[in-house]
Amino acid sequence: MSYKFLIKDLNSQKEIGTDKGLAKIGDGIVNLTYSIAKSIFLTENSSTILRTGIKVNKTILSNALKNANMKNFAKNRADAHDLANTVEAIIAFVFLNDKMTLNEIIDFLKDNLIGNIENRTQEIKYASIAFTNLLIHIKKFLPEE
Repeated sequence: MSYKFLIKDLNSQKEIGTDKGLAKIGDGIVNLTYSIAKSIFLTENSSTILRTGIKVNKTILSNALKNANMKNFAKNRADAHDLANTVEAIIAFVFLNDKMTLNEIIDFLKDNLIGNIENRTQEIKYASIAFTNLLIHIKKFLPEE
């Protein structure tokens, strides 16, 4: 089933990036896909199966938005929480617009993770890079203005 009807009224970067409902949907998508990607990454680099169910740190998402040069989607004078919500809204928009599936998002994040992400400082650094790369990848699915 297509879910495009849920986003048909969102036509600009600001409308997408500042929609609170879309950000809430994106929060679930982001946390689910990152938790699975991190679990796969950790399991592939371990002798045991590791499952994690963590929330993505707002610093990771806000860094990614800045590094992908996509702050124009966010409201003016946005703090880290607002920027993280913008990332979540963008990812939800792409998913609801049938441009990436959950599996594609999971695989993309997993393929872009490196380093010792069990160390929280390292995880923020490397997960920020993974989400930056994801945002750069999905720019082509978003309005130019």
